[in-house]
Amino acid sequence: MKKYLNILLILVATCVKAQDVQPISLPVKAIVFENDTFPLIDLPEVQVWAYWGKASASSKAFEQWTRTKYNVKKVYPYAILASALLKEMDNKLAQIPDEKSRKKFIKQCEKELRAKFEEDLKNLSVTQGRILMKLIYRETGKTTFQIVKEMRGGFEAAMWQALAYIFGNSMKVQYDPTGEDYMVEKAVQLVEKGYF
Repeated sequence: MKKYLNILLILVATCVKAQDVQPISLPVKAIVFENDTFPLIDLPEVQVWAYWGKASASSKAFEQWTRTKYNVKKVYPYAILASALLKEMDNKLAQIPDEKSRKKFIKQCEKELRAKFEEDLKNLSVTQGRILMKLIYRETGKTTFQIVKEMRGGFEAAMWQALAYIFGNSMKVQYDPTGEDYMVEKAVQLVEKGYF
């Protein structure tokens, strides 16, 4: 068997012809420093941050990071959609002159939104709801309390705030990307770049 393998290797080696390799020439920017020329190549921007991966000292931090990524990936599309719909609704409301027509328009929009998203949003966990409220603040610059107060009035906003408080949440929560919501911000950046 070895004999046949050696003969096969010799035959293959004699049949293989080396290809002519020509150097590839690419024009690049260069700088001259003390009689030396250095290529100057622009690289895309890279963000570096602490990774809560398996190499992390704490498995608890890794679990928290994994949950945060999952939750953000699930609710971030709703936050983007809410922001777009709110801007569209604000533009249309600015064109409606009287209060009665505005209330009718708001009720109609609410009915359409409930038909589209109520079942999906009912299935969110409390944590996902909290993250969704923070991401809506991130996208719109308004708390969910402010949004409900503008659209439905102060009494109804207070009622929903009381309900949120019963479940350990607050509709007045704001987004802090450099502090408390650091992991959420990094997960959002990964989602925006399409990494997961």
